[in-house]
Amino acid sequence: MDIAITSGYVVPVAGDPIEGGTVLISDGRITAVGTADEVAVPEGAEVVDAAGQWVLPGFVEAHGHVGIHEETIGWAGDDTNEMTDPNGARMRAIDAINPADQGFVDALSGGVTSSVIKPGSGNPIGGRTVAIKMWGRSVEDRLLKEPASVKSALGENPKRVYGNKDTLPSTRQGVAAVIRDAFTKAQDYKAKRDHAAEEGKPFDRDNTLETLVQVLDGEVPWCQHVHRADDMHTAMRLADEFGYRLIINHCTEGHLLADEIAARDIPVITGPLMTSRSKVEVGNRTLANPGILDRAGVKVALTTDAPVIPVEFLVYQAILCVKEGMDRDAAIRALTLNPAEIMGLDDRVGSLRPGLDADVVVWSGDPLDIMSRALRVFVGGREVYTYDRERREGAALDPYYRES
Repeated sequence: MDIAITSGYVVPVAGDPIEGGTVLISDGRITAVGTADEVAVPEGAEVVDAAGQWVLPGFVEAHGHVGIHEETIGWAGDDTNEMTDPNGARMRAIDAINPADQGFVDALSGGVTSSVIKPGSGNPIGGRTVAIKMWGRSVEDRLLKEPASVKSALGENPKRVYGNKDTLPSTRQGVAAVIRDAFTKAQDYKAKRDHAAEEGKPFDRDNTLETLVQVLDGEVPWCQHVHRADDMHTAMRLADEFGYRLIINHCTEGHLLADEIAARDIPVITGPLMTSRSKVEVGNRTLANPGILDRAGVKVALTTDAPVIPVEFLVYQAILCVKEGMDRDAAIRALTLNPAEIMGLDDRVGSLRPGLDADVVVWSGDPLDIMSRALRVFVGGREVYTYDRERREGAALDPYYRES
């Protein structure tokens, strides 16, 4: 069925806002975006009157753990870190996601329609990440990209985890050594594998090293958990040594190196921002950080690191960043197009333009107004969340329900 969202203040993100605009949806895709004069509503289309409301693409959470670190159930639902092997490159977040996690409904209530789900930061190399939608019966129904990246961690977390085990790595130099050794082995593995293929000889494959070869070949980016400025320099040093595509995640002290990060054209996924200074390496946390990075020319995305901060609070972080000096248009991009581009998802999500998935959110007003709400959320052209103003509660469509 065709759906026409009409008369709203449409913010395509990839283009100028449209007063009284129309977004036309057909077969789960956006087919037209423009003024009422530019977009004809097909006969028989379902019309969603968005007069007085804002229409935006669904937000993209570029670094989260919804479904892999479930809320309320403790260890039974925490599959974030396989902390028995410092090199977990063969681990796949897709294998641990529970689509029934309440966090997915929470995400929809906050206008978040996509997320890159990542292993945690307990290991120097955590594993393969996966980009998914926030609604669907199974991970396969929701899938955008796998792997979206490979997760790695520097700093306090891995040295604490393995230091408590009294094994390598228990220092920052040990953490870097694990990563360096892993990539050196991957280089040797690739040479041997390619030689065997040329000779037509059998070769024993290794899932850990195959994943790292994908990183070395530039097929998959390297998402580096890092907070402190000195650890960021280690991340850059390792990326220079092995030539992979680096994405800095968290980047708490990025404001100290904003010019250098920009000069190297390294994208940043920063956050969580609404936390206490819970450990030494986040002592310089500041809500001004995203704005400083953006003004320096860094491509910035925001993250809640859910469930560290509830995923539906993603937009509130943007509000606080604007309060602390971030350009408001940049803040909207940091929730939509920037994370999509950083994670290679912009051919599917992140803006309102023809050909992209119809992940569209109708807001009661400006989403950067703290009083605004996501009223209607469409994923793949299907309305999956609706907020009832009279009852003051939202409801998500049950993906497991089948009409008889």
